[in-house]
Formats: sequence, structure tokens, C-alpha cells
Amino acid sequence: MADVILKLKRNRPGSKAKDFCRWPDEPFEEMDSTLAVQQFIQQTIRRDPANLEAILKMPEAQDEGVWKYEHLRQFCMELNGLAVRLQSECNPETCPQMTATEQWIFLCAAHKTPKECPAIDYTRHTLDGAACLLNSNKYFPSRVSIKESSVAKLGSVCRRVYRIFSHAYFHHRAIFDAFEKETHLCKRFTDFVTKYSIISKDILILPKLDDEPPITQPVGESEA
Repeated sequence: MADVILKLKRNRPGSKAKDFCRWPDEPFEEMDSTLAVQQFIQQTIRRDPANLEAILKMPEAQDEGVWKYEHLRQFCMELNGLAVRLQSECNPETCPQMTATEQWIFLCAAHKTPKECPAIDYTRHTLDGAACLLNSNKYFPSRVSIKESSVAKLGSVCRRVYRIFSHAYFHHRAIFDAFEKETHLCKRFTDFVTKYSIISKDILILPKLDDEPPITQPVGESEA
């Protein structure tokens, strides 16, 4: 009988943070798991979080719906790190409304009727709502194949997630810059939604990678 070599990927008890996930890279075609796409995305991010082209390059023959879904899951998981940092200065007293520039007040969809929320509550509600949707057996029962009708639901999540980046950029710039320097998450998210035309470009109000100025929007109130 041929020898079978098991590749164990686990962080041992007592491992330091800098040693997490330090196992060798594995080619995507050799990943034999229903979580292969997630593992591949995370592996590429660990290799170089600044290499956005490599991170967003979809493997050949990969289902595009699953690729979009797994990337959005990853964005939301990483965005929790920004949410934690924001808590140090973003609270109902300092940021009673969810705003980016002074031109928009965003309504929170977590309530029976969308309404205003303090920015930090909007952030928590958005990430909690995204987690509930992306883990829903009704809409996403499989990590291998996803119906187009379910993929269509990703757009609304992306719009709300982008507002978290926008609020951090315009109201908590030091925290945003420190987080972005480490993760390149906002740049990656912007490239992702642009590449797959998931949300309208006129919503992308932050400066782009080529340092274009933010897009000016009319004053108003935005529905959830």
C-alpha cells in the first residue's frame, strides 16, 4: 500500500501570533476540500497582502459566484479587526450618525424599518447582518456551487460594508491609515467590487489607488 502523507494545518496551543498559519503553500488544484477557495484566498493574502492582483485572480475553471462569495466572507472577517480598533474613539457620543462625508447619512437596515444608528452600532449591525446572510443555509447551502439569485444578494452587503470604510476614512483617519497600511483591505475591496461590477462606481467616494480625488455627491439621506 502506498504511503499516505497527511498535511496537517493547525496552530498548536501556545503558538505566537507571528507563527500562525506558517505551513507551506499548496497549489489550488491540490486542495481537496469544500473550503478550498477560502483556503486559497487566505493563503494568497498571507503570502503578500499588498499583491492585490494575485489575491483577486480567480483560478481557472473556478465558479465565479463562489469566488465572489468567498471573497466577501473574507472581507467581513478581516473588517472585524477595523471595527475593534474604531471602538477606541467611535461611540454614540462622538459619532451619533453613520456618515462618510457630511453629505450623506446612512440608514441602518438591521431594524424593522431602516433608521439612523450611531456609526459604531451601524458597523456592528452591518457585520452581524452580513455574517447571518453569508452563513444562511437558505441562500448559501453550499460552498462549492451558488445559485445566481443568491449571488445577486452580495451587492447590498458590499454597499453597506463600503460605508464602514468610508466612515473610518473621513472620521477616524489615523485608525484607517494604520489598519490599511497593514492589510490593504480597503484597496482590495475597492478593486474587487470594481473588477466584478458589484456596486456602482459613483458609490466609491474614497480616493482610488491612482490618487484620484473623491467623487462629489449631492446632499441627502441614503436608504439602507
